[in-house]
Order: sequence, then C-alpha cells, then structure tokens
Amino acid sequence: MEYREIPHTDLRVSLIGLGTMTWGEQNTEQEGHEQMDYALDQGVNLFDVAEMYPVPPMAETCHETERIIGTWFKKTGNRDKVILATKVVGPGPHVNHIRNGGGLDRKNIEAAVEGSLQRLQTDYIDLYQLHWPDRQVPLFGGRDYSPPKNDESIPLEETLEVLADLQKAGKIRHVGTSNETAWGTMKYLQLAEAKGLPRMVTIQNSYNLINRCFDNSISEICHYEGVRLLAYSPLAFGKLSGKYLNGVMPEGARVTKWERFARYNGPNSDAAIAEYVQIAKDAGIDPAQMALAWINSREHVASNLIGATTMEQLKSNIESVNLTLPGEVRKAIDTVHHRFPNPCP
Repeated sequence: MEYREIPHTDLRVSLIGLGTMTWGEQNTEQEGHEQMDYALDQGVNLFDVAEMYPVPPMAETCHETERIIGTWFKKTGNRDKVILATKVVGPGPHVNHIRNGGGLDRKNIEAAVEGSLQRLQTDYIDLYQLHWPDRQVPLFGGRDYSPPKNDESIPLEETLEVLADLQKAGKIRHVGTSNETAWGTMKYLQLAEAKGLPRMVTIQNSYNLINRCFDNSISEICHYEGVRLLAYSPLAFGKLSGKYLNGVMPEGARVTKWERFARYNGPNSDAAIAEYVQIAKDAGIDPAQMALAWINSREHVASNLIGATTMEQLKSNIESVNLTLPGEVRKAIDTVHHRFPNPCP
C-alpha cells in the first residue's frame, strides 16, 4: 500500500481509502466487519463514513453505517490503527429526518459530533468534514450556479468557530470540506488564516473519468494551498466498470435498485464509458482497475475512496494500487476526455 501525507497535519493516509456508505443497506453488519478486516490487513488505514449513511438516506436506516463501524472498533480494538473520517450533513429536504433538515450552525454541528462519537464508540474523530455547503451551490450533478434570492446560509466563520471549539475539546483533530466549490474552499482558507481558525486540509469531491471538473480550478488550490482531495465515486456508481453498458441493469446493483442514482446518466456518458472500457480491454486491463489507477496517479489526490458490495469487488479495487498505467493508455484516456469532457459533473 502507498501512503500520502496531508499537508498541515500529521496524517499519512493510505492511497486507497475505504468507503462505507453501503453498510446497513446493501451490506449487512457482518459484511461491513469483513470488509474492514480485509482492508486493514491490506494496509488501508483511512475509513470514511458520514452521519447520514447508508445511502440512499432514509430515517429507517440513518446512522447505521457509523454504528457498524463502532461495533467493529469494540470487537477488534483497532481504533488506533484507523484514521477515521466522518461528516456532518448540510441543510436539505432529503435529510429532514436528521435534526429537521440539518445545517452547519453551532447547534447542528455540536449535536452531530456527539451523535457520531457515540455511535462510532470513540472519543475522537481524526477528520471531521462538512458533507456539503450550507448555501446554494450546484450539488450532486448540478452544473450551473444561480445566485440565491434570499441568502439564509450560515456564515462560514460561524462554522469554523464551532469546529475550533470542538478541536480544543479534543473531539475532532482535523477538518475538511466535501462537495465544495473553489470559492468556498478559498474562503475557508482565508478565514482560517485571518482569524486563527481551523484550516481545511482536505476536500472530498466526486472525481472520476467522466467527472474531472475538479481539475478546472480546485486542483490549482490543492497545489498552492496544500489541500488534498479525497476522491469519492471513483467508479461513477460502478458505471466505469462497464457493467451497465448497452442498457444492462444488473440485479441488486445500486443504479438498478434506486432511480435517484442517475448522476452519471448524462448525455455522452455511455459513449465515453464505452471508449474507456475499450481502452482497458485493448491494454489487457480490468476497466474498473484502470479507472481507479488513473485517480491514484493524480498528485492532488491523498486517498481514493473505493466502495464495494462484495468481497470480490473490494479485493479488485484495492489491488488497483499496484497498477501503473502505461503512457499510451494515459494518452488514450486524455483523448477520450477531450472529445467527451465531463459528461457527468
């Protein structure tokens, strides 16, 4: 396993991180424990979760993923071997079952941290992330920014002040954003420097072969400001494996089960995916491993957050850390990207 340092911290995280959002919905508690056992044995030390998980978010299963991780910590005593990352929800109607809709004000964040610590059966969180902004921005596949008519968002400084107090209390160690924009990222960094508040050290955004929007602006921030990307959805809901091509809908798969998972169904997405899959096949490489290895090669990535519903998928995804893409494959990937740039933001 390869490890990468996150600037401005003492964190050294595995290049492959373990995503967990299927545990409690598509995966049982026993299966979640099995995945953690295997991942840790393979050198994976970053486990990423959220108070909202599993997905899709529902009141009946809410918080179950954190609880599953907590029972694994209690059973194995492996808390000190894991860099634990979790998230607090921003506001939104899809999380009305979480504190009446969530938000990044003091009351919500303090309640969220206490709940996560209890479920995770730990005294501290290594990386505490804001799941999405508390303001109107394009989210989860949205393309264009529209100025809010009535801006009732929580000031970023207030959010940072709460996180500062939680740091001082020893409940969280470092902080990061998720689904954030270039403006939000820089504003947080400016406030931290000017006010002596916690510095955002990571950003967890969607990043894959059919969504390279991160490279347009935020990757420059990573370079100059020492922020690192935790790449989520690296296989675009599994679509980059090629298993959904030609209208195939595998039984039990996430995109098959829930219509809401349509983020990677944009115009030209299947055309681009078909070409990426063919590049992999021509090179004798598994398409999913190629997609993951491309992310692994990016300098601004600290960890590639893979997820799996089967042990076979998990083993293959982790194995991608040992794959170096030949130059002709990287060139072919960029050729497709130039023809089909970011079909699914």
